[in-house]
Amino acid sequence: MAVAGSAPAYSLASTTAVLAGTAGLVGPAALLWCAIPMLGIAWAFNYLGRVDVNAGASYSWVGRALHPALGFLSGWALVVSATIFMVAGSLPAGQYTLSLFSDSLAQNTWAATGVGAFCFLVMAGLVLLGAQITARAQWIMTGIEVAILAVFGVAALIHGGSAATFSWSWLWGFGHFGGVKGFAAAALIAAFYFWGWDVTANLSEETSDSKKNSGLGGLIGVVGVFALFEVITIAINLIISQDDIGNPDSPPLLTTLGNTVWPGVGGKILVVAVMLSTIATLETTLIQVTRSLFAMGRDRTVPGVFGVAHRRWQTPWVALAVVVVISLGLFVGSNALGSVNTILADAVSAIGLQISVYYALAGLAVVVAYRKLILTSVSNAVFIGLWPLAGAVFMGFLFVENCMTLPGAQLGIGLGALAIGVIPLAWYWAKGSAYYRSAPGLLDASELSGEPSTEVIGAGSTGPAGAAGASSAS
Repeated sequence: MAVAGSAPAYSLASTTAVLAGTAGLVGPAALLWCAIPMLGIAWAFNYLGRVDVNAGASYSWVGRALHPALGFLSGWALVVSATIFMVAGSLPAGQYTLSLFSDSLAQNTWAATGVGAFCFLVMAGLVLLGAQITARAQWIMTGIEVAILAVFGVAALIHGGSAATFSWSWLWGFGHFGGVKGFAAAALIAAFYFWGWDVTANLSEETSDSKKNSGLGGLIGVVGVFALFEVITIAINLIISQDDIGNPDSPPLLTTLGNTVWPGVGGKILVVAVMLSTIATLETTLIQVTRSLFAMGRDRTVPGVFGVAHRRWQTPWVALAVVVVISLGLFVGSNALGSVNTILADAVSAIGLQISVYYALAGLAVVVAYRKLILTSVSNAVFIGLWPLAGAVFMGFLFVENCMTLPGAQLGIGLGALAIGVIPLAWYWAKGSAYYRSAPGLLDASELSGEPSTEVIGAGSTGPAGAAGASSAS
């Protein structure tokens, strides 16, 4: 589920051109330098999930460890980023499906919107039917996707190309980003590549042995997708020139890569991988946003109806229905931004800002929750203290630096969607929601003895599975 959430084939297909436009040949370096702090955030999710099993994940953890208002902001950042992603994810699904039949039709924004919306509705139906069906579908789709990417990525590296000569600076090149501003812009895009692995935390209430499996799944997911990202991005640098990468009239990048490895057939195989990846990540993103809204509705920080599970399928159907309606409206409205590539570029940066917020807060929350245990061992100091804290600082840096440099449209989408959250926050705080009456610091792992990696305490409140008896996702 973590790999499906990060959607390696989708991320590469939809975002490589955006990353190349910002970082050029040092895109692999941006991915590497973002992967290191991202792993710190994954460690934070791993340890926070051991003391609080909650479908809201960072919404619950941050609220209990730092402050309820910050917890709501964390949950809201995930909700709006996931909702915007419905457009950023569905359009490539439509575009790549159409590219199997016509390259010109694939560049038609309205056609891509229509086909993408259909794929989105199919995935919404699967999510409604429950976590077991979703998980089984993901095993198939993601397994095929990863196998295709791994085979074609290695084959492309062996084949090589004449577009550029490999240089180790592609992996380390701080001096090639054009300063702090350039590095921050490239790293924000790289953060979007990784985003989605934390769906395992939102599924914790529906997962067997979740205190171990949810966090472990996220860690493995980050490492796995990073390897795929690096292999394919380096191969694209070798085979496709930077001019062609940035040319909107050029064939899709993975199609070109596939045809280079296996002329005539390889491109279509990689298109299938992108379609499977896009469909899979739409599914996991719907899980994230609906489970987050479920937890928020249960706490009465949004309308309580969001906390209602379907009697038969045991899924938060009201939250799903609202997200579907809003997303379909965004599909239509997004066409005013222009081409598919323009829409994707704006969405990627806006989402990058939003995910920086809740990742940074989660990184701080684990340090506060485990503050009495961090210095009890070297491993605790590294994996619960220093690494998550460094990840939080890095995400905060990305947010602040890009707020000062991004174009107005991207800032408007990113910050405007976050600002809307002030309305429900103020309304339900004024109404006296019990969530906001909680004192900061309630999430405290100090009762743990020895190594927190082997002994844990606590359990979250009942979620979609526990509330209505759904089966586990894994």
